[in-house]
Amino acid sequence: MGNWQESAEAIGAVDQVLANVGLKHGKRATRKGSWKNGERVKSKKIKIEKPVKAANRVKKTKGDIRVVRVPGWEKYPWLAAGFSTRLGGVSDAYGEAEQNLGWTGQDAEENVRRNRRGFVGAVAGKSDMELVTVRQIHSGLIRTIEKDHKALTMENGRAVMRGDASMTDLPGLLLGVQTADCVPVLVVDTKRKVVAAFHAGWRGTLKRIVERGVGTMRLRYGSKPKDLIAAIGPAIGACCFAVGDEVRWEFESQFAYAPRLFSEVYDEDPVKEKYPLLFLTARAPGHSNIGPQTHLDLFEANRMQLIDAGLSAKSIHVVGECSACTYTREGRRKYFSHRAEHGFTGRMMSVVGIVR
Repeated sequence: MGNWQESAEAIGAVDQVLANVGLKHGKRATRKGSWKNGERVKSKKIKIEKPVKAANRVKKTKGDIRVVRVPGWEKYPWLAAGFSTRLGGVSDAYGEAEQNLGWTGQDAEENVRRNRRGFVGAVAGKSDMELVTVRQIHSGLIRTIEKDHKALTMENGRAVMRGDASMTDLPGLLLGVQTADCVPVLVVDTKRKVVAAFHAGWRGTLKRIVERGVGTMRLRYGSKPKDLIAAIGPAIGACCFAVGDEVRWEFESQFAYAPRLFSEVYDEDPVKEKYPLLFLTARAPGHSNIGPQTHLDLFEANRMQLIDAGLSAKSIHVVGECSACTYTREGRRKYFSHRAEHGFTGRMMSVVGIVR
């Protein structure tokens, strides 16, 4: 069986077939709010999205196809920062002309190098900044980058030091973390000119990597929370991130605000509602797959860690775009998503640095 690629046209064709026999897709609803333009939008009750044409279901986005900027950060001329999309590169392993920035097994190394050079130039406006990354292991390990630090030693452009966060006060370096659903967080000390980049998947979030990272900035560089600004980049949203009960229990054991991070999401299917007997299973009670799913809001989880670390809520920008379900107005996926693409996908990069 050949590779099948999701598209608005393909979805529309399936919808038409279903419509011809009187069927239609069920819609997903959640009791929690969502993110729009970096702000949480709350809803008091479940809202079911009305059926629309498939071609109109994609989320429309605007701006630079290669870099997502942080509003307001342009007022710091010494600061370079941005979040990548999957668009605007030379890779074709996962789609045409895409910006894969990770050393994946499916993409040619030269394509990744060209994409990285282009992305660094697009973010910093100059190509002499050195890109520094770490070998991410979903840990709480934080690295400080100094002149004689071995993290600056690369093997063919690949990181050799393990960790999931880095920080520095050295100019000319661009700190980067790679993601394909996990949450990238950038933190900047606007007074002492210190920058930090964090890779916060659910495991790193559970280990408080961002909260602990701000503490490390305070100890190592004398940073004060009132001088810090932060940006939470594109990642899988609560709309698409279903987790098991064990994940919820872990978070509830660590965070007093854990209940606000989870929501129950229901799949409503009008055919099942009209003909419930057709969908009965032989499973024992409590073992059926019918019922709500538990979804986790990693955007809010990391925003709360920044606030607990002393940052003002006004100094935190949340991009709020879901890596699994955000599309361009042309109908292309805007970001890489490990979950949505079942592991066969590229990597985005989020970077921050001090211009020389």
